[in-house]
Amino acid sequence: MFDPTLSNTLFIASDADIDPDSTPAISKRLLLVSQPNSYRIAPYLAAAQQMGLEVLIGSRGEHSLTTEVNQGLHIDLDDHDAALSEILEEARHKPFAGIIGSDDSTVELAAHAASLLNLPHNPPRAARLTRRKDMSRAHLMLAGCPVPTHCLVDLGKPLADQTAGLPWPCVLKPLHMSASRGVIRVNDEEEFNDACARIRSIIAGSGDDFERTHVLVEEYIDGVEVAYEGFLHEGELHTLTVFDKPDPMVGPYFEETIYVTPSTLDADTLEMIKLRVQQACTAFGLRTGPVHAELRVNAENAWLLEVASRTIGGDCARTMDNGSSKSLEQLTVSLAIGEPVKPASIEGSRGVMMIPIRQAGLLRRVEGILAAQKVPHVEKIDITISEGHELVPLPEGNQYLGFIFAQADTPRQVTAALRQAHEKLTFVTAPIIKLESA
Repeated sequence: MFDPTLSNTLFIASDADIDPDSTPAISKRLLLVSQPNSYRIAPYLAAAQQMGLEVLIGSRGEHSLTTEVNQGLHIDLDDHDAALSEILEEARHKPFAGIIGSDDSTVELAAHAASLLNLPHNPPRAARLTRRKDMSRAHLMLAGCPVPTHCLVDLGKPLADQTAGLPWPCVLKPLHMSASRGVIRVNDEEEFNDACARIRSIIAGSGDDFERTHVLVEEYIDGVEVAYEGFLHEGELHTLTVFDKPDPMVGPYFEETIYVTPSTLDADTLEMIKLRVQQACTAFGLRTGPVHAELRVNAENAWLLEVASRTIGGDCARTMDNGSSKSLEQLTVSLAIGEPVKPASIEGSRGVMMIPIRQAGLLRRVEGILAAQKVPHVEKIDITISEGHELVPLPEGNQYLGFIFAQADTPRQVTAALRQAHEKLTFVTAPIIKLESA
């Protein structure tokens, strides 16, 4: 069982940490509520199978090319009442041992279902607060947590009436998007108006009516940015690791590139980061499962930018693996079924570069991969966008070209290796000519 005395150590689950006598029988079943194209499906499947669990995927997947999605439980992720009815009916035929929402868009539905089936869960309202930036900011501010000064802007009303008193510079954000999509820093009213027009087109086809017509505006906070990874067990927060982001993130777009751990911040600052995340989780009412948070840290405070009830995005969780074990997903599954495992710690420093898209066009080929793989300390390079795919940079885009992983003795060595490997890569693109009908 989980040992709370180990909560300040970086943990990585391994097969050896799971007692064979307590391994769940194959008859136990996990429901993974997920978007049909989520990259998190594969690692969750692998983790659950290593733990002896059967997995059913709940998604809008009747036309999916992924077998597990196509053969899973087909539900309408946008109609929670109908989806819950389908989940409850499925549970009557064969019970679930746990339910996980893989992404921001599914954590609330998963929490509802787990609550109705009396399985480990977060309150559905708490899950909803974590996925809507405006609700999250307002709730944390009322709870006394340090968040940027912020307001909502209605894109359907005259902007000139809504800019009075705004702090310059400020940052505009869609209410529900991830991977820095649509996030723009502006320095004056003219840039503000241009950014609103740009964001309006980005959010036009997604979310509900409110999310398509409103934008969050918040003051820009200078400082270093970090990502906090941890988990909750019975409401208590336990740290897995804190990632430094060594590349400055000052805008106008907030392209995330390098994550490296362990953090080089001092112990007092790291303790303050954990305290702020715990305060946010308590304010939301979160009780169990993974926690991913983003903070800006300066001499004044550690400012909460995001607190999500899910694992870290992209393929960054692979920096926390131990051999073939999908450690972070194993830990998440174990919490979902009420049988938390004790992960094992790792040594040294690890890091990942999310390879940014910096030029629009059609990807023709990637050159220099072999040279990049030979850079000392580089473990692996994954190019995740295939040739012939359209590349869309920020702020309209929300993808990365791939990931570079490195491991060494120190964060400085890891960061240097990631930069050197990236410099050896060349992404050859071709222009895209789009024809519009009259």
